[in-house]
Amino acid sequence: MKALMNQYLGQRDWMAHVPMKLLAGPLLILMILSMMILPLPPFILDLLFTFNIALAIMVLLVSMFTQKPLDFAAFPAVLLFTTLLRLSLNVASTRIILMEGHQGGDSAGKVIEAFGEFLVGGNFAVGLVVFLILVIINFMVITKGAGRIAEVGARFMLDAMPGKQMAIDADLNAGLIGEDEARQRRSDVSQEADFYGSMDGASKFVRGDAMAGLVIMVVNVIGGLLIGMLQHDMGFADAARTYTLMTIGDGLVAQIPALVISTAAGVTVSRVTTDQDVGQQMISQLFVNPQVLILAAAVMGLLGLVPGMPNLVFLIFTALLGGLAWWLMRQKERRLVEKEIATEAPPSPEAPEASWEDVQLVDTLGLEVGHRLIPLVDARQQGELLGRIKSVRKKFAQEVGFLPPVVHIRDNLELGANAYLLTLKGAEIGRAEAFPGQWLAIDPGQVTGELKGVATQDPAFGLPAIWVDGSQREHAQVYGYTVVDASTVVATHLNHLLHRHSAEMLGRAEVQKLLDKLKEEQPGLVDDIVPKAISLTVLQRLLQNLLEEEVSIRDMRTILDALAEHAPQQQDPHELTALVRVALGRGITQQWFAGRDELKVIGLDSQLEQILTQAMNGNGALEPGLADTLMTQTEQALERHEASGEPPVMVVQHNLRAMLARFLRRRLRHLAVMSQAEIPDDRTLRVTTVVGGR
Repeated sequence: MKALMNQYLGQRDWMAHVPMKLLAGPLLILMILSMMILPLPPFILDLLFTFNIALAIMVLLVSMFTQKPLDFAAFPAVLLFTTLLRLSLNVASTRIILMEGHQGGDSAGKVIEAFGEFLVGGNFAVGLVVFLILVIINFMVITKGAGRIAEVGARFMLDAMPGKQMAIDADLNAGLIGEDEARQRRSDVSQEADFYGSMDGASKFVRGDAMAGLVIMVVNVIGGLLIGMLQHDMGFADAARTYTLMTIGDGLVAQIPALVISTAAGVTVSRVTTDQDVGQQMISQLFVNPQVLILAAAVMGLLGLVPGMPNLVFLIFTALLGGLAWWLMRQKERRLVEKEIATEAPPSPEAPEASWEDVQLVDTLGLEVGHRLIPLVDARQQGELLGRIKSVRKKFAQEVGFLPPVVHIRDNLELGANAYLLTLKGAEIGRAEAFPGQWLAIDPGQVTGELKGVATQDPAFGLPAIWVDGSQREHAQVYGYTVVDASTVVATHLNHLLHRHSAEMLGRAEVQKLLDKLKEEQPGLVDDIVPKAISLTVLQRLLQNLLEEEVSIRDMRTILDALAEHAPQQQDPHELTALVRVALGRGITQQWFAGRDELKVIGLDSQLEQILTQAMNGNGALEPGLADTLMTQTEQALERHEASGEPPVMVVQHNLRAMLARFLRRRLRHLAVMSQAEIPDDRTLRVTTVVGGR
């Protein structure tokens, strides 16, 4: 017994914790179904009919004040419940009309009597006509139109769902929105499609309700005549008048709310989603043009002057429309005057004091584009160049050994329409043009045909090239051209300049991050070198020296090992650079001679090498004549060497390497100067081209 009591109390506690809003739906359905089964007194019927009318008005007002369909997403369910409520009231009223109708017009309630007597004047013929007109308006006009709009809207929404989902994914990938907003937008798209699909089916409820109203009216009239004459000994005329008026009142009190609900459905599905409700849209768009109102007033005035027309009524509307047009014109003129005053005499507030917020730090890397290149860098237009720039930065970090700064992109109206400008610390480092929608056909030197287009040069490497249309792309590839699009051109140019100016981008912050990253793996090595053996400034200068000669600094472990050996005896960054290059010799050799056992390089004539050694041991400077001769002969040797397909690498004595590298790279930036000490012992070195030889 105690267990049963505990179980009962537990069930009561569970029921106490259930929110009432969760029970509203089931209770409403049970009440509606009970009205179909249980007889209701006239007063309760009056309350329910009045509630039905109030509910219909509330639904209409809510639909008028919503700004988008999803603001009233529960409308299909509301439509179902209101339809069931009207049908239940029809069943309940039919029961009481047939059972108590012989007692008089108010036997079924005051509401039905008022609709049957007052609204149609007690004339059942007029009431019948009004009832049929309401049914036709509801069934043939409003419900049919709303159902068609919902059907088409559902179809279009389903067709547009993939595009909307792709747009959301694109915004998410571009970083314009977060995960939560993307999830909410996907939910809104799905709910909107479900809403229009539900509205398409829910409109059938109203059409069925109209048909049921006709059937119920016929049943009530015929049933009332039979019951009145056969059971209550009423005459045909009395029975027809009594039961027909009550039936028409019952039909009207049900069809008028149904018409209001149908109108609300039409308003909900036919609205255009804006920041205004339906009333604001109608007023702001219908009564906004004074010319329209003037023409309407003129037409109404002409009709008012026609003999036999109700002149006073037409002239009243003419005056109203004309007055409204005059008021709108005055308002428009006042706004123009206020705008001119604001333009001519702008307020002159006191200039604020300068602050640190006015200081704009220069961007390390910048990309400025002309207006025709904006779609390439606009995330909303899915600009391809944004993804290319991210890939360039990632590839640079993997190859060179540190992460380059973020590229700050902005438009510049002072540039040409197709021009772009690359800046480093605010200074220009590259400028070129790109043509979106066209292709750059680059001539690698062995093309077999000619193309029609705009002749130019590849901005990255200076090769001859032609901008061609998409129709010539396949022809260019067949002729042997290297064909790339505009985004690839800009990204390749950026990548080339990043490598060329990598030393300038390596600051103290980047060096410290490299040390912090290595410290995670070998904390003892980093602590022993920086700052004990070498300062961060000297290490930065050393790494910049390596980058200036396109040597990767990825192998920071080897660099620090070499510094641990030589830094206690040497603090000059240039001397340390030479020693670190020897430690990195295998990697430098691999960079230029990957997959080659025999290293074919450029060398110096022995006599020239002796002269350079003497000059270096003297004052360390080359005579002008010797410098010009050395540069000219090196250019000729490099041209012959590259013509044979060999890498542009010169190998010299270790003590000459630093001086020759600084001198030759002024004009021959792609020439790599290595020392003999940097070549691994297991690689075969062969001098195939000699500078200074005869």
